[in-house]
Amino acid sequence: MATTDRGAFAGMVVDHLRLHVADAGAAARRLSRGYGLAVAATGGPEADVRSVALARDRIRLVLDRPAAGDRSARSFLARHGEGVADIALGVQDAAAAFHEAVGRGARPVSPPAAGGGVVTATVEGFADVTHTFVQRSRGVAPGALPGLAPVAGPPPAEDTGLVAIDHLAVCVPPGAIGPLAAFYRRVFDFETTFTERIVVGAQAVVTCAVQSGSGAVTLTLIEPDPDREPGQIDRFLRDHGGPGVQHIAFATPDIVAAVASLGRAGVRFLQAPAAYYTALPRRLEPVRHSVAELAAHHVLVDVDHGGQLFQIFTESTHPRNTLFFEIIERQGALTFGGGNITALYESVRLQAGRVPGPG
Repeated sequence: MATTDRGAFAGMVVDHLRLHVADAGAAARRLSRGYGLAVAATGGPEADVRSVALARDRIRLVLDRPAAGDRSARSFLARHGEGVADIALGVQDAAAAFHEAVGRGARPVSPPAAGGGVVTATVEGFADVTHTFVQRSRGVAPGALPGLAPVAGPPPAEDTGLVAIDHLAVCVPPGAIGPLAAFYRRVFDFETTFTERIVVGAQAVVTCAVQSGSGAVTLTLIEPDPDREPGQIDRFLRDHGGPGVQHIAFATPDIVAAVASLGRAGVRFLQAPAAYYTALPRRLEPVRHSVAELAAHHVLVDVDHGGQLFQIFTESTHPRNTLFFEIIERQGALTFGGGNITALYESVRLQAGRVPGPG
C-alpha cells in the first residue's frame, strides 16, 4: 500500500467517475436496477435529461449524454463507445492540486472554477481520460456537482452490499506501462504497489498497480506482451479504439452475499470451471468463505503478503464487449494476486475472451 500522503494530494479519494453514454436515462436505469445505485442528481431539462448521478455509500457515477456542441465528449463516444471519460479525484484544495499537477507536467483542461459549494479543475490523465479535482465545502452534499440538481428523497435502492470503488483497470498498448506509471508517480505522488508478468498459455500480460499516497485511489495498468499470441487485452485495445478503462471494481464486505443479491437483480457473471475449485485446496485455504460457497457463486480467491482477496467479474453488456465490472472483497490483501488468472487458465483452455485480465 502507498505510504506517502502529503502536500496538494493529501487525502485523495475517488470522488466520482464520469461516463459518456448514448442515453443517460437508460444507462441509469440499468445500473440502478442491476447494482443498486440510487439516482442522486440530474442535469438538463426535465423532459430531456442529459446527466444522471448515481450513488451508493462511497460509490458515485455520473452518466453524461454529450451535448450537441461538446466536441470532445461526442468524439470520445464515437471512438470508444460508452465508457469512463473522467476519474474525478477528491482533494482538500482543488486549485492547489491543479496548479501542482500542471507544474509537474500534466496538461491543463479546465482551470479552477467554483459553484454550489464545489470547486473543480481538470487535467489530462491517460489517452483521452481526464482527472477532475473536486473540493467540497463543509455541509455540501456528497454528490453535489455543478450543473446537477439533487433529487429530493430518492427512493432507496436494493442493498447489493457494494460500498466503494476499489480500483480501475486500465488497458494500454505494449511498452506504455512504464512511462504511464512514472507519470502518475511524478505528477500525482502515486506509488507503484504491484508489478507482475503473468503467462497464460500462449499469451502473457504485464500488470502494474499505482496507488495514491492515501491508498484510496488505485489504477491497475495492464499491457499485452507483443512477443506472445494476441489475447483479450489486445482485443480490448482494438475494440475500444485505444487505451482506456477496461473495468470498474466495486468493493464489498461480503462477496458471497453481494453476488447473490446482484444475481437476483439480473447481473450475469463469468463462470469459473469446476476444476478451479477442485484444485483450490492445494493452492490455499479460504479464510472466510468455504470452497463450496465460492464454487456455488463462481467467486475466485487469491492471496498476497497481507491476506486474501475474493473477486468475480461480470459479463460485459457493452455493445463492443469492452467495459465490465468486478466485485471484490479484501480480507487483508493490499494488492493483487496473480494466481487467480494463472490457475483459471490452467484449469481449462478458456474460450477466447471469457476471462478478464488481472486486477
